[in-house]
Amino acid sequence: MKIPLAALFIATVVSGQQKVPFQNGIPVAPEGLAHRPLPKLPMEFDTGEGQRIRVVAVARGLEFPFSAAFLPDGSMLVTTRTGQLRIIRNGVLDPKPIAGTPASYWAVESGLPGAIHGYMDIALHPQFAQNGFVYLTYTKPLDEKRRVVALARGKWDGNAIVGMKDIFVTDISGASRLAFGRDGTLYMSLTGNDPQDPNTLGGKVLRLNDDGTVPKDNPFVGQPGKRPEVYTLGHRGTLGLAMHPGTGDMWQNENGPNGGDEINILKPGRNYGWPIVSYGRDYPGPWHNEVPGHAGFEAPVVLWIPAIAVSGMAFYTGDKLPKWKGDVFVGSLRTGEIPGTGHLERILFNEKMQELRRESLLTELRQRIRDVRQGPDGLLYVLTDEKDGAVLRIEPAP
Repeated sequence: MKIPLAALFIATVVSGQQKVPFQNGIPVAPEGLAHRPLPKLPMEFDTGEGQRIRVVAVARGLEFPFSAAFLPDGSMLVTTRTGQLRIIRNGVLDPKPIAGTPASYWAVESGLPGAIHGYMDIALHPQFAQNGFVYLTYTKPLDEKRRVVALARGKWDGNAIVGMKDIFVTDISGASRLAFGRDGTLYMSLTGNDPQDPNTLGGKVLRLNDDGTVPKDNPFVGQPGKRPEVYTLGHRGTLGLAMHPGTGDMWQNENGPNGGDEINILKPGRNYGWPIVSYGRDYPGPWHNEVPGHAGFEAPVVLWIPAIAVSGMAFYTGDKLPKWKGDVFVGSLRTGEIPGTGHLERILFNEKMQELRRESLLTELRQRIRDVRQGPDGLLYVLTDEKDGAVLRIEPAP
């Protein structure tokens, strides 16, 4: 029997497709670009807007740093996912962790599935100069098997945290970010199961008073079957929260599956769709839902296909990097599911906060960028999520 040429071609193509190994339903990532050491710094780079920059290492030897907060004197508090709070003073990393912080759970290296635990986000109270309050999200061990995300608050006395205690303890584990709103309330993100169920905390962004209690004007207060702490629902994995400096809106970025990373503007009581809708594919390859999109739910203002594994986020408002003023910066842990492709993403918006263009920065470093912050000096600082992690400063090239 004569076989049509087209059928032979199709058979050849199909049979030639390589088999990809899977582990726990996720393709095993290639290691060809992974685990590269940080190159010798400083390094200079040309960028798309003509803003030539220099990248300087401020501190190294931080094991998997997660987040940072600047004190009024310019010192930097840095959390690590191994359960330490460190301080950088005058460009020097203190060799001793800061005392007075809670014990946390940490087990596996960053980048592995389920590796978000330990110390996570840190935030200073808007009236820090008066009250000295420092806030920390961390993985709290309840016993040998159970651990949950907790929010703790203590006072900074100039050398240590004093009187730190939990002010809100959840019933789930996973990643968590913090950001204060313009009205002084504290937004706290949580991953986890049941993101569509308003009577659970998983897959939600919470809104709390600065003492961990529930604001009376939260959208679900007094509604049966709904947790009063919940501000928004339908989120997958939130790894960035930042208040827009002009509007006061809270912006959130979210990891999709294989594609479908998002930036959302949070609105009280709104549903952002996960897991019903998504622009991403599930890890084995098919679209997460038959018709990708967000019909019937709040749509993102930015999305990434393929995913860049979004992490920390910041609005740049300084004058030292003038061609980037007003831009949004987002950390990337890896692009297209390939380790060793982390970078810093810059997004330019118009006056209506509609995206105009974006740029990938620091790709040559091949580092997982866990967080980005603007310093009091008007420069940008990024944290590399590596075993030999670092704090890097982005400044204008001389």
